[in-house]
Amino acid sequence: MAQNNTITLYDLQLASGCTISPFVWRTKFALAHKGFDIDIVPGGFTGILERTGGKSERCPVIVDNGEWVLDSWKIAEYLDEKYPDRPMLFEGESQKVLIKFLDSWIWRTAVGPWFTCYIKDYRDLSLPVDHEYVTWSREQWFLGGKTVEEAQAGREDRLPLVPPQLEPLRQLLSETPWLGGSKPDYADYCALAPFLWCASVATTPPLPEDDPLRDWLDRGFDLFPGAGGHPGGLGRHPGMHTLFGLKHREGDPEPFVKQARPMTGVNTGPESTRMPPPRAKTNAG
Repeated sequence: MAQNNTITLYDLQLASGCTISPFVWRTKFALAHKGFDIDIVPGGFTGILERTGGKSERCPVIVDNGEWVLDSWKIAEYLDEKYPDRPMLFEGESQKVLIKFLDSWIWRTAVGPWFTCYIKDYRDLSLPVDHEYVTWSREQWFLGGKTVEEAQAGREDRLPLVPPQLEPLRQLLSETPWLGGSKPDYADYCALAPFLWCASVATTPPLPEDDPLRDWLDRGFDLFPGAGGHPGGLGRHPGMHTLFGLKHREGDPEPFVKQARPMTGVNTGPESTRMPPPRAKTNAG
C-alpha cells in the first residue's frame, strides 16, 4: 500500500521542467485519477539508468512502497489491480483493446507528422546535457539520415495537413463529454497525452484557434488541479506552448468540418431512409 498516499514517478523533462514524454503524461493522469499524490523524480533523457538505480533506461517508472513498475500501460494495469477500491482506469478487457486502437490511430494520424514538424524544437528545448543524445538518437532512429534541421524544414506546409485527419475524434467528442463517457478514464488520458506532448514543444501552433477539439483539450488539461505541483490543472505548466492559432492559408485544406454530423445515421423508422417523392414534371415552352 502506498505510504502517505504517495507514489514516486520518474519524470522525463525538458529544460523548463515540463514533461516531454506522452507516456509519462498519461501515467501522471493515471496516478491523479486514482487519487495519489505524486512524488516527482526530475530528469531528462540522459542518466535515467543512474536515477533508477539500474532498473530502467526509459520513463515512466513508478515506485509504490518499494515496488517498481515499468511501462505506462503496465503501470495503469497495476494501479487498477492493486487499488480496485479507487476509481478505475479501465472498464473491462474489451475497453483495453479499443484504447490500444485509439492510441495507435492518434500516433499514426498526429504524432508521426507532428514529430518532424517539431523535432528541432524538441531538441532545442531539452536539457542542454541532452542535446547531443537527442540529436544523435532521433537522427539515427527516426529521421532516415536527415538532420533535425532538415526534418523540421518546411513544416508550414505540413502542419495544415494534420487537423483534417483528426475529424473522427471531433465527431466522437461531439456526442460525449469524454472518451470515457460521462467521466474521463484511461481512454482520455491516452488520447490527451499526444496533445500534451505536442504542447510541450510546439513553438508554432498545430491547431486552428476555433478547433472544436479545444473544449475537450482545455477540460482535459485542467483536470486534477494541484496534482504534480500544477495548481492550474495537471496539464498546465509554464513551459507549455499553446496548441491553438494555426493560420489557414489559401490552398490549405479545411481544418475541420464546420457543421459536425453524427458519426452514424439514427434509425427513426422508415422515414429516415425513404426517398422524397419525385418532382412533378413541367412542360417547357
